[in-house]
Amino acid sequence: MDTKHINYKTSGAVCSKNIHIELAGDKIVRVIFEGGCHGNTQGVSRLVEGMDLNEVISRLEGIQCGRRGTSCPDQLAGALKKNKEL
Repeated sequence: MDTKHINYKTSGAVCSKNIHIELAGDKIVRVIFEGGCHGNTQGVSRLVEGMDLNEVISRLEGIQCGRRGTSCPDQLAGALKKNKEL
């Protein structure tokens, strides 16, 4: 199966500035956050590896970091949703 690479520039008040995603079909192969809380983003990345992108979207979409209105996990869900629309 072919892999697809997505480079997503985050928006809003999040600490991570970019998210690099590798997909094989609808499965997440790898996620790398640039910036953000290294421990948390590393944890999110490892947890979603091997998961179906729709499951990741449904679990992470809408998570907020304080009063920022978004979060690094929410931005990952947004990047995956945007990919589905292409």
